[in-house]
Amino acid sequence: MTTYPARFIHRSIARDWRAVYSFAAQPENIRQWASGLAAGLTPDGEDWIGDGGPIGKLRVRFAPANEFGVIDHTVTLPDGTRIYNALRIIPNADGAEVMFTLYRLPGVSDEAFEADAAHIARDLEALKVILETTEMF
Repeated sequence: MTTYPARFIHRSIARDWRAVYSFAAQPENIRQWASGLAAGLTPDGEDWIGDGGPIGKLRVRFAPANEFGVIDHTVTLPDGTRIYNALRIIPNADGAEVMFTLYRLPGVSDEAFEADAAHIARDLEALKVILETTEMF
């Protein structure tokens, strides 16, 4: 049985977890905080299509809306490679924890893995800033 090394990247957000989930789970909002999909996503049936920049068009499928704060999603690259991304919003007293699990896939160098982790940390920080400084709900 194979398992990949994993890193858990999280941010605490001073906002009710349900509000964080409501905002973050909307694919239409992703361009505001996920820089890798800054061009946004376009609906295509049950999937969403995004521009992955130099890697090309990405197909993204999100977990159905749920009461547990799960925003897991699968990204399909142009070559057909599927990458599972676990993204969770959980309660933390009156606020929330946003947690992303980054898996180190085969062939990913130390430098690339660290760059991916830093990129995700910046995105979660952007989400935190938006939700702590904007009154949306």
